[in-house]
Amino acid sequence: MNIEEKVEQWLSEEDFIREMKYDENADFHFIIEFPNDNIMDVVKPKDKDCVVIACATQVAPQHLSLMESADKKTQKDFIMQLNFGLNQFLVDYELKVSNDILQQFVITEQIFEDGLTKNELVRTIKRVFKSKLHCIWLIDHIFTNPSINVVPSNENDMFI
Repeated sequence: MNIEEKVEQWLSEEDFIREMKYDENADFHFIIEFPNDNIMDVVKPKDKDCVVIACATQVAPQHLSLMESADKKTQKDFIMQLNFGLNQFLVDYELKVSNDILQQFVITEQIFEDGLTKNELVRTIKRVFKSKLHCIWLIDHIFTNPSINVVPSNENDMFI
């Protein structure tokens, strides 16, 4: 069984697979759902000996407004706290920040083929999701005004 078949089997056994996506830069690209209503990507880039688990999130317009209305110190402290927090998850991440306002974030982690097991795949999917959750909770904790009703966003896009 090749790596694609193994990964597809493991994702299917856990009922994570949503669809297989054509990607000219990848040997395979699965769109998964973990947990319910959260979209992530499992990709094996061409000519690489690893599988990448990724989750990209746009910051909700309501949260952007709250961040923009915060003072500069709060905005800068938030970005610093976000960096420190994400580093503790031992994941790779990219923050798109404009004028000290977080616009979107992409969290990724790779598993090299020699360490790829079902256990490691599922643990990594969970770690990437919990990293995303950390970002959302931190935004909510620092910027949400209790007098404003903010609907959380779950817009996920992959930028590979």
